[in-house]
Amino acid sequence: MGWFRRGPRRDDEDAPRDPGFSYFSEREAALFRGRVREAFAELGLEVTVYADAVTDDSGRRFGLGTLAAVCHQDPRGTPVWPELVRRHVRLWVRALDGPSALDTLPPEQIRAQLYPRVVSGEGIDPGTFGYARTVAPGLYEVLALDLPESVMTLTDEALERLGDPARLRERALHNLRDLPVEGHETVKDTDGMRFEVILGDSFYTASRVLDLDAVVRRVTGRALGEDGALVALPFRHQLAFHPIRDTSIVPALGAMASFAASGYEDTPGAISPYVFWWRAGTLTQLSEHAEEDGQLRIVVGDDFQELLERLIVRGPGRSGERG
Repeated sequence: MGWFRRGPRRDDEDAPRDPGFSYFSEREAALFRGRVREAFAELGLEVTVYADAVTDDSGRRFGLGTLAAVCHQDPRGTPVWPELVRRHVRLWVRALDGPSALDTLPPEQIRAQLYPRVVSGEGIDPGTFGYARTVAPGLYEVLALDLPESVMTLTDEALERLGDPARLRERALHNLRDLPVEGHETVKDTDGMRFEVILGDSFYTASRVLDLDAVVRRVTGRALGEDGALVALPFRHQLAFHPIRDTSIVPALGAMASFAASGYEDTPGAISPYVFWWRAGTLTQLSEHAEEDGQLRIVVGDDFQELLERLIVRGPGRSGERG
């Protein structure tokens, strides 16, 4: 099944791995960081290279995680790394050296290009993103300005210049709802396991979990029932869901847990390796990696256990959906 393929690997898996980016061998990591240093040098910038970032003489810091994952995932391999790195570095430097879009765009255009993004908490500094709304443990909703060459995640300081955060979020959600569904696939097997995946180039595809009711109706032609859905958002370009209607939830839960964990690994824009229960806009985590051995496992609380028992008693064909 294509959804579960790992990213391309170049050196053998038994080659010594890089401690910063384990999907690189030590040789590949050295090659990658060397390309990064060269790309900055071409722009007249000398940088100090660390395991997962570089800094220039003025103290500006450039994280390397997303770029490393982009290089790793590209099926063309190491020959295209110089161009990939050069393109990203140019965008970074141009964004920092040029005037801010917040200063050059008219207010209405800024509002028209606002979108909500669900992101991993690893990239959120509470001191800078105090307004961020908790979506689930470790996941946050922030506002982003969509630009032709980049996405600007807005800080508390930026929002102060734009107006009331609640009204800005309302406009951002409106913009999200207007986006097209770029792609839709059904993942299923011969035993009846099934779930839906929407995917696309948009940086906001996974964030459509914030408008899941409308997305499910749009994709399947049917509304969600009161029990909600299973969802997974492994990285920014994918959102998986399975409407909860009957006991088909059981095989879907295991498959989606594996799907989320596989899609999250080594991926640019990674969000979460877990599957969640969406109910009335609230996300409850249903999978985790065990601390003792790192194995993926399903964990359910009393509410979800009660749901499973109720579905078993209800039996097939009595989903209790709303219109």
